[in-house]
Amino acid sequence: MARTLKPDRTKRRKPADQRGERTPVRGKNAGDAEWDRAARWYDALVGAQGSDYQQSLILPGALRLLEPEKSFRLLDLACGQGVFCRYLAGRGYRVEGLDISSALVASAKKRSPASIAFHVADAADPQALKGKAFDGIACLLAVQNMERLLPVFQNVKRWLKPGRRFVLIMTHPCFRIPRQSHWGYDEDKKTQFRRVDLYASETEIPILTPPKKGARGFTTTYHRPLQSYFNALAEAGLAVDCLEEWASEKTSEPGKRAKAENRARREFPLFLALRAVRLPDKQ
Repeated sequence: MARTLKPDRTKRRKPADQRGERTPVRGKNAGDAEWDRAARWYDALVGAQGSDYQQSLILPGALRLLEPEKSFRLLDLACGQGVFCRYLAGRGYRVEGLDISSALVASAKKRSPASIAFHVADAADPQALKGKAFDGIACLLAVQNMERLLPVFQNVKRWLKPGRRFVLIMTHPCFRIPRQSHWGYDEDKKTQFRRVDLYASETEIPILTPPKKGARGFTTTYHRPLQSYFNALAEAGLAVDCLEEWASEKTSEPGKRAKAENRARREFPLFLALRAVRLPDKQ
C-alpha cells in the first residue's frame, strides 16, 4: 500500500453499498504499515498521557459514556500507544488494547503496566480476539483511519456482551473534513464561519505525517457522512442510544477577531461522540 503522496489529489469513494463491505479483509500489511512508519512522530505528539484534548475532554467523556462498573472488562479498540488503556487501568478497570500497528503496540507495552494485555490485529479481521468478550468497548479518534466500517462494527458486536455499550469518538464529520473544510471570516458581519466543500461523498484523503512541508510519509483518513456510521452500526446489530457533540475548549488571544473566533468554536463542534448498545441476536 505504500505510495507516493499527491497532496492535490482527493479520491472519492463509492457508497458503502456499492463497495461490497462483506468482501474479505485486506492484508495486514496495509494500514499497519502506514502507522508503523508514523509511529515515532505520533507517539511524540500524543505522549504518555495524551494530548490536551484527550486529557480534558475525550478520555473523561468516553469513560462517562461507557458507564463501566469496576468488575467490567473493557477493550480500547485502535488503542495506539495505550493512552486510554492506562487511563482506565489507573482508575481500577480491567482493560485490553488492540491496534493494527505493531510499532504503536510496542510503544504501548513499554509505557504501560504488565496488567494490560495488548494485541496486534486488524480491527476488521473476523479472526481477531476470537473467543474474547467485553463489557464495554471504546474507539477514540481512530475510526476515520479505518478503511471499512461494517466488518469492524460486526467485530464489535461479536466482542461485546448483550446490552453493553460501544463508545465511538471522532472528529466531527460534518465540520472537520481534512482539506475539504476551512475557516473563513466575514468582514461585514464580523463573524467567523466554517466553509465545507464536501460532505455527502465518502472520500479517501492522504494526510502527511508529520504534517510539514517535505514530509514523505502519510496516513489515510476516510471521510464519511453521518448516515454511513448509523447505517453500518445498525446493520451490525448495534443501536445508537446517545449522540453528543463536543466543542473545542480553546480560546483566542485578545484581539479584534477573538469574540468571533470563540463563538465559532462553540457553534461548530470539534468532536462527535456516539454510543451504541449491542442488540440481542435475532432468533
